[in-house]
Amino acid sequence: MTVRTTGILLTAFLATCASTPGLAADESARVKAIVDGAVRPMMEKNGIPGMAVGVAAGGNTYTFEYGVVSKETRKPVTPSTMFELGSISKTFTVTLASLAEVNGQLSLSDKVSKYLPSMQGKPFGDVRLMHLGTHTAGGFPLQIPDEVKTQGQLMTYFENWKPIYKAGAARTYANPSIGMLGVITARAIGKDFATAMEGEIFPGLGLTNTYIHVPSAKLANYAQGYTRTDKPARMTEAILATEAYGVKSTATDMIRVVRANMAMISLDAKLQRAIANTHIGYFKDGAMTQDMIWEQYDDTADLATLLKGNSNDMIRQTPVMQLTPPLKPRADAWINKTGSTNGFGAYVAFIPEKKLGIAILANKNYPNEDRVRIAYQVFTGLGLK
Repeated sequence: MTVRTTGILLTAFLATCASTPGLAADESARVKAIVDGAVRPMMEKNGIPGMAVGVAAGGNTYTFEYGVVSKETRKPVTPSTMFELGSISKTFTVTLASLAEVNGQLSLSDKVSKYLPSMQGKPFGDVRLMHLGTHTAGGFPLQIPDEVKTQGQLMTYFENWKPIYKAGAARTYANPSIGMLGVITARAIGKDFATAMEGEIFPGLGLTNTYIHVPSAKLANYAQGYTRTDKPARMTEAILATEAYGVKSTATDMIRVVRANMAMISLDAKLQRAIANTHIGYFKDGAMTQDMIWEQYDDTADLATLLKGNSNDMIRQTPVMQLTPPLKPRADAWINKTGSTNGFGAYVAFIPEKKLGIAILANKNYPNEDRVRIAYQVFTGLGLK
């Protein structure tokens, strides 16, 4: 039986379950057993205090919670527990930029200097916005240098920046470039970045517990994070943190985001188009195609390929091949993104053609490879990978 045929049969089976309570309960128990089998060993292996996992399969959505919000309070993780998303936040940033393009407020082919006149005549001013969203701007460090703490110092940093390579020639994973795409997008639409996110993007996606700035009334639901050496940690404010890695969310909200990326929920037409456009492939880096922040592989990719593509080696500078014309959004692709802060680890993956997705949130920073292993095991258990 082919993978495609298996997917069709499972989809039909789950549709039958939805109209038959007993069968639906049986299917939920089956999915839970599959997720438990993937998650619990990884929690034990990595000493993860708490996790929440959302799964989309066959038109149905499931969420599962494990462990505790905090080692100190021992409060259990619930559907309302918020985790730091780290770099998965970048997918929201490019969605905002893509929506601005759909609305005619900017073009990803524009140069930075069009929106930041102070960069006119500077190397950074010649970088195109598309390069900021694909880690191909010319070479930035992973983080803004510690001594850059104010907006004035930030602009000076970019005015003095010298590219290591020609834009589009290589990929270097970096927060400065995507952070500046967020800054430029906010300027183009005439709104504060966080306000645009919390006032437009999150509500537009139907998210109810996703924030950049967690309200005081919701702080009790904000999990305590832990470093790899088990020290308590939450992200601290830093320049460009809001734009690059500042979102906090729940598994319930994030699996909705995954479903939105698979066009499985009804959204405003412009927002849906903007989301689809973030799946356009611009560069090829080995087996991985670089979209706007999202990274995609053939849906037949094996575990070794996915592990390599999500390893720390991918942070380093690697040569890329520009796709001309860019690759249109594909349904038959494994699309994913990891995200980490000092105290949290997250991963989302989905295969649009199979309507299969997962969102994995944890209040500990643990290896990306183990997050991929969880997703791969769950997908395999569901018979679709």
